[in-house]
Formats: sequence, structure tokens, C-alpha cells
Amino acid sequence: MKLSGNTILITGGSTGIGLAFAERFIKAGNRVIVCGRREQVLQKAKEQFPSLITRVIDLDIESERSALFDWVTANYPEVNVLVNNAGIQQRFNVLKADARNNWSYFSKEITTNLEAPFHLSMLFAPFLAAKEEAAIINVTSGLAFTPFAIAPIYSATKAALHSFTMSLRHQLSDTSVEVIEVAPPAVNTELGGAGLHTQGEPLDAFADGIFKGLEEGKKEIGYGTSVNRLRMSRDEIDEYTETMYKATKDSIK
Repeated sequence: MKLSGNTILITGGSTGIGLAFAERFIKAGNRVIVCGRREQVLQKAKEQFPSLITRVIDLDIESERSALFDWVTANYPEVNVLVNNAGIQQRFNVLKADARNNWSYFSKEITTNLEAPFHLSMLFAPFLAAKEEAAIINVTSGLAFTPFAIAPIYSATKAALHSFTMSLRHQLSDTSVEVIEVAPPAVNTELGGAGLHTQGEPLDAFADGIFKGLEEGKKEIGYGTSVNRLRMSRDEIDEYTETMYKATKDSIK
């Protein structure tokens, strides 16, 4: 995809990976719109990057996703890039999850990580296909390929988003829309809660690495440990997943 002269919508763009992407897109000469649930956090992001356009939205609500599409396309009809970045991660032991009384807590992860990017991609795809140049970037995870057993719903949603992204790429292959997957490793953000990813890749180094992949025209972009995981054999996946589980299972007892 071209890296300048775009109008870009980033979901979950007020912090973490989304904001790091927004910063780099702005510096490359793009107009950037970010959306998120928390108005104060969005305002803080705008104070940091004054040209940022912000919109408060709850992606878990179907009508708000449709309203976001209507608002963006009416006010910024030149929009030509959608970045589905918003996501949440929950770690839990299925034997203690109390799915009978607490299912809304767990289903939120499915809605945010899976339903929202599916819906937004399908809303925007026909609109973007009418552009001369356009792109949909879906942020999945290295865990789409090697599940993290203590975050089973997160891993499953990212695996499903990877599959959807592949199908979307084929369906849009005869249009102007590039479909790109970004599969992060653990990155030092507050995903899942403060302090869980302090040993992850530095955020700025990760974002720079992803932009290098965009510059090179890659359709699937990993970084650090996720690079190899994108191409692991089934036996390697099983071994890697078991090793990760043994190293982390005590954290959810």
C-alpha cells in the first residue's frame, strides 16, 4: 500500500499499538482518524498529536459500528484505509471461569476481537473497492498461529480473524483493495492489563518493524517471535504451545 496521502481509520487507536501506528501514519503524511470507548483517553491522544481526528464509539454495539461507517464516509469520504486494531485479552482457567453467571464478560472478547472487525470489513469493503487505491489492515496476533492456552478466547478469535483475512484477500483480489495482516508478538502495551507484557517487544521498535513490512509490500507481517510462528509446521505449533502453557499455567490458578 502507499504510505502517504491516505485517510486512515484506526479502531482502538487511542493507546498502544493503534496509537503507535497513528503516529507513524501522521508523520508519513496521512490524515488519521482513531476511535475508542474512552473520551478522556482519546482527548489525551489528540493532545499528543493535534492533527488526530477522534471519535468515541463502543465497537461491541452493532448500531454504533454502522453509525461509525456512516459518520466516516459522510465526513471523510476520501477515507481509503481501514485498520481493524481494537482488541482485548482475557486470561483465565476454564475450570474456574463460571461461564453460567459471567458469560457476558467472556463474550465481550469475542465481540470486540471478532464480530467488530468482521462487520467493519464488510461495511467498508464495497466503499473501498470504489477507490483507486485502498487497504484493509487486520491486526491479528502471533497467537493466531500458536495459541496461548491461558488466553483461549483471545487466541481463537485471532485465529478466526486470520482465516477471515485470507478469505477477504481472495475475494478482493480483483479490486483496488489490498488486504494486509499484521501479526504482533507480545508487545509492551497494557493489553490484558498493566504489567502483563512488560517483557514484550518495545512498542516503538515493533511499530517501526511493521512499517518496514508495509514499505516492502508484504501481505502478512510479523515481528520478532511471531515471524517464525506464521510458518510453523503442525508439530512445531504443538510443541511451542505446550511449552508456553507449562511456563504460564500457574499464573491463572
